[in-house]
Amino acid sequence: MKKEYSIVRRDERSDWAEVPTISVDSILWEPDCGVRANGQFCYDEENLYVHLWAIEEHIRAEYTAPLSPVHKDSCLEFFFMPTEGDRYFNFEINPNGCLHIGFGYDRKNRAVLVRRDAMELFQIKTARTPDGWEVFYRIPLAFLRIFYPDFTFSGSIHANVYKCGDETVKAHYLSWNPVTSEQPDFHRPEDFGVIKFT
Repeated sequence: MKKEYSIVRRDERSDWAEVPTISVDSILWEPDCGVRANGQFCYDEENLYVHLWAIEEHIRAEYTAPLSPVHKDSCLEFFFMPTEGDRYFNFEINPNGCLHIGFGYDRKNRAVLVRRDAMELFQIKTARTPDGWEVFYRIPLAFLRIFYPDFTFSGSIHANVYKCGDETVKAHYLSWNPVTSEQPDFHRPEDFGVIKFT
């Protein structure tokens, strides 16, 4: 059964404590090693705001350059597509704020997107926490409209949220909405849940 989450509208003064949390709690493909993750989303007229965090003892953060395979590090990921779309975005970020973005139909048929102004455009901020790490970023509506000109923050999107670390001390894979593949594979829009704009 597909999970659902409602994104709340907020203004600049709102507190993240007021934003509903989702649990990235489906443990996949490897034994449970104690890593956990959560997420929050909200929006205003111009941006979708993302806050993801991990409870993780052994943090790996090696990559810093564009196009790096950040999924090998400790990594938090947000995949999504408009309800009427057939292509999806994947935003993958490690604790260094190194961002990997892709856009396409599936794992093989997609383009990697490189923005020289990524840190400024998406306002990526990462931090270590007492029990792990977190990331905050925004996704501008203007950026999304390059790919979907009629997109608005209304209705719903199909999405999933992931935590992984292919080359961490203990490899792990977690998702918000369960993934039905027998092998590690997050590029499965058929397993996305539903996020509704309220």
